[in-house]
Amino acid sequence: MFEKMFGSGFLVRTTHTVLTWVITLILFLHNTDLRRCEEKGELTQPILFSLLVLLSVMLYFSVSLMDPGFVLTDAVKCPTGSAEESEVMILQLPVPRLRRCGFCLLQQPMRAKHCRMCKHCVRRFDHHCPWIENCVGERNHRWFIVYLAVQLVALLWALQIALSGLTPSGSWERWFQLNWFLLAVLGVVGVFSIVVVLLLGCHLYLAAINCTTWEFMSRHRISYLRNCVEEENPFDRGMACNLWDFFCICRSVVWEHVYHRGNRNPV
Repeated sequence: MFEKMFGSGFLVRTTHTVLTWVITLILFLHNTDLRRCEEKGELTQPILFSLLVLLSVMLYFSVSLMDPGFVLTDAVKCPTGSAEESEVMILQLPVPRLRRCGFCLLQQPMRAKHCRMCKHCVRRFDHHCPWIENCVGERNHRWFIVYLAVQLVALLWALQIALSGLTPSGSWERWFQLNWFLLAVLGVVGVFSIVVVLLLGCHLYLAAINCTTWEFMSRHRISYLRNCVEEENPFDRGMACNLWDFFCICRSVVWEHVYHRGNRNPV
């Protein structure tokens, strides 16, 4: 964990943390609703906002430093036979044969992909996120969405607080001089709000159909999807089941079995 914290992502994580608390400090120092509540001795709103910001930072570091589902051993092992016997067992299933990664030389489970940035294959690979400097995969994908949801609430609340602090003036020039700090905050927070809304919406949609960003964008190049009819998803069990499995089932899934169930011929 400490190697990841102080490795190549140290600058990104430091930037995120510093930017978050600088914006929070500006909102407290200017004549916003937070400042007015403090002056009146009404501390509920300032405390709740501070706790929400703290929660968002903690979730950010949790998702950023979490193991996303690195593949550290071969996906399929035959306990009694040789590699040749294991391959025969795999070929009996009506699914594409598991491939061996050309970078880490491990046998990839279905839905895994090698990340050149992390230098590991990742189970149920979604994407490598440069903002958290980590992959989003099987183990941290649900927490990535929870982080986005908490971050969105914090950003929208920050927008409302910043707007409450804008000071009216008789001229545009004077108004800009009085409010340029808050205007800068509104610009940064507004841009991040739009990005987070788009990301959260996309990832909730993908979770609802049991698909990943990588599968959605590169369907034609993925062996277990390119032979399916157009728009068919062999892992889709319906929106309710997909969301339940995604958020509530905290274990590794053998996707070869799910794929087999979804594609067996009932005749």
